[in-house]
Amino acid sequence: MPAVLDIQSIVAGYTPSLPILRGVSLTVQDGEIVTVLGPNGAGKSTLIKAVIGLVPIAEGRALFLDRDITGSPTHQLVREGIAYVPQTENVFARLSVDENLALGADFDRQEIAARRERVLALFPDLAGLGRRRAGRLSGGQRQMVAFGRALMSAPKLLMLDEPSAGLSPKLTQAVFGQLRRIRDAGITILIVEQNARAALQVSDRGYVLAEGREHMQGDAADLLDSPEIGALYLGDRSRLAQQ
Repeated sequence: MPAVLDIQSIVAGYTPSLPILRGVSLTVQDGEIVTVLGPNGAGKSTLIKAVIGLVPIAEGRALFLDRDITGSPTHQLVREGIAYVPQTENVFARLSVDENLALGADFDRQEIAARRERVLALFPDLAGLGRRRAGRLSGGQRQMVAFGRALMSAPKLLMLDEPSAGLSPKLTQAVFGQLRRIRDAGITILIVEQNARAALQVSDRGYVLAEGREHMQGDAADLLDSPEIGALYLGDRSRLAQQ
């Protein structure tokens, strides 16, 4: 069975002459949770933005279920089964929770009710918040709405950009606690994250980027025990780059 996502030697960035990614490769197999770690500026967010068509790819390829999606427009990738939750501004603050969720199923209106039921089964705390504006929710509740809206498109692959950003440790634990439930519902997950411990504790495998390149990879449990991940916690970019 082909990998759900196969990234092959991608070079990408916002300016062609200044690539942020410099030949990154990774794979995400069906049913996995894979986390991409690294210090600020390593290229983590750029990686998933390149996959979803928000950053141009200058070299290399991205394959989704063995089909080349390099350079495909974002709306087409969503229709094909890739969902993306950005780090910031990931809900429509003036719209209600129900309206946010409905927008996620925009391509198949007949499925809205059934998909909403599945989302609320994963995030029961949202059931009583349907009419509340998303902008009035707590940080953790907004993340649940963002996840839920992405899941309303019935994706095969869910990509999350820094899902713990701005959350308290308690809310971070709650958000990451839902990821295995999402995976168990049949959705493969790729995360980019600064909170290495929280992400690796729910992941199967991980990759570490440094200076736009793959620095190391391995099983999540092995990476948790790695001294280099300890350096990452401390933000010691020089140590990561030198090893």
